[in-house]
Amino acid sequence: MKAARLPCIVSLLLGHALYSAPPSFEISSIPAGKFAPLRKEISQYVDVFGIPVLATPRTSPEKVRHAAIVLAEYLDNDEDGEPDNPKVLATMVRRDAFLFMTRDERSLDRFDFELFVENDLHHGQGQFGTETNPGNGEFDATLEEVLHLITHEGYAHAYPDVFGERPGTVLADCLDRARGGHFKRVPRQYPKVAWFTYDDRTCDYGCQCAEYLYWAITSVLGAQDSPRRIRDIRHEWKLYTRELVKKRD
Repeated sequence: MKAARLPCIVSLLLGHALYSAPPSFEISSIPAGKFAPLRKEISQYVDVFGIPVLATPRTSPEKVRHAAIVLAEYLDNDEDGEPDNPKVLATMVRRDAFLFMTRDERSLDRFDFELFVENDLHHGQGQFGTETNPGNGEFDATLEEVLHLITHEGYAHAYPDVFGERPGTVLADCLDRARGGHFKRVPRQYPKVAWFTYDDRTCDYGCQCAEYLYWAITSVLGAQDSPRRIRDIRHEWKLYTRELVKKRD
C-alpha cells in the first residue's frame, strides 16, 4: 500500500466488504458472549457491523443511537450497506474494539473501568452523552471520538507501516511535516510553518498522530469549515477545508 500524500491516507474507501447486513441501530441488552459480564453496569447495546456501542442506563438512547449511526457512516462511507474496508473492520472485531458511553463527563470519570480490564477488554473509546450531538451550534464530539476508535484500533493495526502511531510510518512523516519538524514531546513553541499545533503536553507522539489524523480526515470530509468552528480551532489546526488539506499537506 503506497501513500505519499495525506489525501491518499485519508481515503476511507478501500477494498470491498465481506459483510452484507447493514446495522438496524436497534438498542438492546448485551447479548451472550464476551461482553455479557458487563450487563450489571451497562444496559444498552447496539451492534454496528460487529462493533459494540455500549452505554450505561442513564445515557440517552437518542445519543447512543446517534453515535452508532456515526460509527456506521465512517465504516460505510458510501452507505451501500457494507463496510468499505473489511480488513480494518476485521482488525477491530478481532481486538474486541468498542465504543462506551455514559450520560455525562462526570459519569465517565466515576465509572469503574476495572470492569473492562477484568474481562480482558482493553480496546475501547469513551464518550459521554452531553458532548454527543449537543445542538445549538456546538461541535459534535462523536465525529472525533468515534474516528479515534476506528483509526487507533483499526487502521493503525491493519496497516501499521502507513497508519501506525509511531515514528517512521507514513502517518508519522505527515505529522512531522504538519508540525514543522519531528518532536518527541510537545514543543514550547511550534515553528511558524506548522499548521498542526496541538499544545496538550500530556499528548505523547502516538496521541499526536491520532489527533493529527482526526483533523485531516474531518477537514477533508467537511466537518471543520463553519465560521464558528474555524474560530474555535485555529489555534490548533489551520487546514480546515478539503482544498487547504490538498494544497498544503
